[in-house]
Amino acid sequence: MSAVDFNTQVINEFRENGGRVGGPFDGAPLLLLHHRGAKSGTERVTPLVYLADGERHLIFASKGGAPENPAWFHNLKAHPDTTIEVGTETIAVTATELTGEERDRLYERQASLMPNFREYQEQTSRKIPVVALTPR
Repeated sequence: MSAVDFNTQVINEFRENGGRVGGPFDGAPLLLLHHRGAKSGTERVTPLVYLADGERHLIFASKGGAPENPAWFHNLKAHPDTTIEVGTETIAVTATELTGEERDRLYERQASLMPNFREYQEQTSRKIPVVALTPR
């Protein structure tokens, strides 16, 4: 199954079950990130695990520990005003990359809750970006 087919299946399950998904995401907090292609302008939707931080939703550009950042990260840098779906709610947000101590502290919190994020960081030489999605 291609990544596109897998994401489509997860998106459909998310929407059919009020934001709950089984399989590898069973029990994980999941959101649907809407983003627009940095160059193409094409609208896309990507399911992502998130960490709640007050009113913000934090997402992690891990790409499973790949050497490069995921496309959605580049898209958010180009078009930071977007929307997310959380449960049955759609929220208008602005994406901001976190840096320094705040980034390190929040990535560590995510890695302590979901150890695979620690493994992703160990697999790559890049510092995995943390993005805060703040309601507009």
